[in-house]
Amino acid sequence: MKAGRKIYFASDLHLGVPDYESSLVREKKFVLWLDTVKGDAEEIHLVGDVFDFWFEYKRVVPRGFVRLLGKIAELSDSGIKIFWYLGNHDMWIFDYIPKELGVTMLDGEVSREFNGKRFHIAHGDGLGPGDNGYKFLKKVFRSRLCQWLFARLHPNFGIGLADTFSRRSREIEVDKDAVFLGEEKEWLLIHSKEVLKNQEVDYFIYGHRHYPLDLEIGEGTRCINLGDWITHFTYAVFDGVNLELKSYN
Repeated sequence: MKAGRKIYFASDLHLGVPDYESSLVREKKFVLWLDTVKGDAEEIHLVGDVFDFWFEYKRVVPRGFVRLLGKIAELSDSGIKIFWYLGNHDMWIFDYIPKELGVTMLDGEVSREFNGKRFHIAHGDGLGPGDNGYKFLKKVFRSRLCQWLFARLHPNFGIGLADTFSRRSREIEVDKDAVFLGEEKEWLLIHSKEVLKNQEVDYFIYGHRHYPLDLEIGEGTRCINLGDWITHFTYAVFDGVNLELKSYN
């Protein structure tokens, strides 16, 4: 890292829900946040579920989100490195966003080192024990055959259908995402402790779990759930020495 520069992490905007008006308010707020951090940002990590749904047809992409997409392109053009992690709601991002915005798309768990500190970063869906039903569905949705079949649907029908299922999924997730379940039941904490058996990590960074959390899970190791930009408006920032979980008001 260059002196005076910072690494930023944010996730789970779920733009598109519950309606256009409230989504637009959140989008504008996130763009303002990007404007506040661009002065000292070396890298910005968008750790999944930026959109509540996204699917790229060969020549068609979902409408909207032009303020955010334009701002990300601007920051990328200015030399800030943008890393975008596939989430469970925007897993069908293909080549449009990386090509047009100049971002790097990442999938799964990523290990990075900044100023000697070891980071383990992932959106977090499907990690840890249990939730076998979702893990099976994830494999289906990620299959090339499934993607090819969905692309045969007319965009008006396909995107409308997917929006409906995505909204229902978000409604089901709301209650369980609202509270801390306890260290023995939080599956991302369980997964992190398993990772620690095989490698040394200073910071685990996750999205997906909308509850903001900064918890020490081992000697010198912290696990951070980034929260969301629906109700908490939280993000993490690393200044080269310390990592903080903050709220943007």
